Amino acid sequence: MFTRTENFWDYLRLYPVVSTIVAIHIVLYLCTILPIFPNIWFIETFSGVNLYIKEGQFWRLITPTFMHSSFSHMLFNSFSLVIFGPALERMIGSGRFLFVYLLSGIIANTATFLFESLTYTHVGSSGAIFGLFGYYVSIIMFRKNLLSRQNSQIIITLLIISFIMTFLQPNINITAHLFGLLGGFLLGTIAYFNENDFSHSMKEVSYWAGTQKRRLSFQSPLKVIVWGAIIIIAIIGLIAQK
Repeated sequence: MFTRTENFWDYLRLYPVVSTIVAIHIVLYLCTILPIFPNIWFIETFSGVNLYIKEGQFWRLITPTFMHSSFSHMLFNSFSLVIFGPALERMIGSGRFLFVYLLSGIIANTATFLFESLTYTHVGSSGAIFGLFGYYVSIIMFRKNLLSRQNSQIIITLLIISFIMTFLQPNINITAHLFGLLGGFLLGTIAYFNENDFSHSMKEVSYWAGTQKRRLSFQSPLKVIVWGAIIIIAIIGLIAQK
């Protein structure tokens, strides 16, 4: 489920929202480093600065979700999205996936504004990505048949590690991580009471998950190991960045 078996073009076709968000990450990062752009302007205009938000620059409640402070920051967060986003986009549909991702990011950034000092500045998509984990947790709790026991254990294990490391690593926006996770969980819980929330029926999702499992069984052991290593690197990068 979290080991990608699609080729590049199939990935773009099947997961348009995840692909678009990652493309935005890359483009905005390039805009901050290439000399042909006024890179300082991008950083100063789109980063989350609580003082400026208080003065009415409310776009900063969403734009920091797409900005990153370094190449490794952008790379690891994008890897995490590439790995953990597709399954959820497939389950709930692209439109609702985008809604969950953006709203989780807004919740994380709003909480940062409310609970951190006015001088606090932040960038990064970690809050929104934690929102996806929160949504997965709601599925594990309320819609167990949509995830295999193995995948549920993977999510819970990674979430516990991420939660612990959030408090151990320096320079982490703890508020964004916690409230992004809470926001995603609440959105998933609300969806549980709305049976029409999922754009795919349980039967369709089960068929898709089975197809992915069959496709994975035909992959070489080396490819599975490589993707396993990428998953580990992505989650380490996610919890090690602001």
